[in-house]
Amino acid sequence: MRLFVFGLGYVGAAFARALRARGWEIAATARDEGQAERLRAQGITPADPHDREAMAAALAGVNAVLITAPPGPEGCPALDALVPALAQAEAFPDWIGYLSTTGVYGDFEGRWVFETSPLKAQSIEGARRVGAERDWRQVGAGMGLTVAVFRLPGIYGPGRSALDRLRAGEGRRIVKPGQVFSRIHVDDIVSGLLASLDRPRAGGVYNLVDDKPSPPQDVMEHAARLLGVPVPPDLPFNELGLSPATRRFYAENKRVSNALAKAELGWRPTYPTYREGLAAVLEAGG
Repeated sequence: MRLFVFGLGYVGAAFARALRARGWEIAATARDEGQAERLRAQGITPADPHDREAMAAALAGVNAVLITAPPGPEGCPALDALVPALAQAEAFPDWIGYLSTTGVYGDFEGRWVFETSPLKAQSIEGARRVGAERDWRQVGAGMGLTVAVFRLPGIYGPGRSALDRLRAGEGRRIVKPGQVFSRIHVDDIVSGLLASLDRPRAGGVYNLVDDKPSPPQDVMEHAARLLGVPVPPDLPFNELGLSPATRRFYAENKRVSNALAKAELGWRPTYPTYREGLAAVLEAGG
């Protein structure tokens, strides 16, 4: 069994590790020789996404493809690299997973959103994800491939959590009344992807989020208490000189439902709230 990952970042690497534990072979994109050497050292076959022959060779006989790279001004970079190479290799993977974002929903003023909710992306990045989702679903329909889309919120895990920000002296409790965010532990993303891989459905769209959308200041306070360090003082949202990116982030307020993933995939987050998730990160030394 073979997996190809377009963009072996934080989530892609975690998914690859899970499938290697199942005995799968892994191939992934590498944009320079240094990255290719690092992948080879991990037993992963590298392929230059701009080299059609290398991509076709890496995709020959592939069973699953995961796309994690974000879209740019020209759309999803994986489209131009993967689609012709799949055709050349005459590869028909059983499952293609596209990682999107809950940012496609935009702002719902704290209300619940579902996979069927209107897509009202407010940021350029969110709008690009809407387009990339559409393009990949069209590819799936046009080529007879099983493409599933996964909408992810804020991702945390070992080396990437409020615990790390506090240790680095960067922990802040930005308070905006009524604001909540959904989040997800990286291990729960992996388990959701594995559940879809085991139960593939063409055109499936799933929110992979935890059970408790929460104010970000509550997460930071809990992380500080876990570490036994002072809780950062409240920083009122309107009094801060926040970056435009941070302001865009806080402009979207919604509660994201994971009911469909639970019902259709039989998935349950191991870390249903940030409390269990941060405790696990701390226990793992992260």
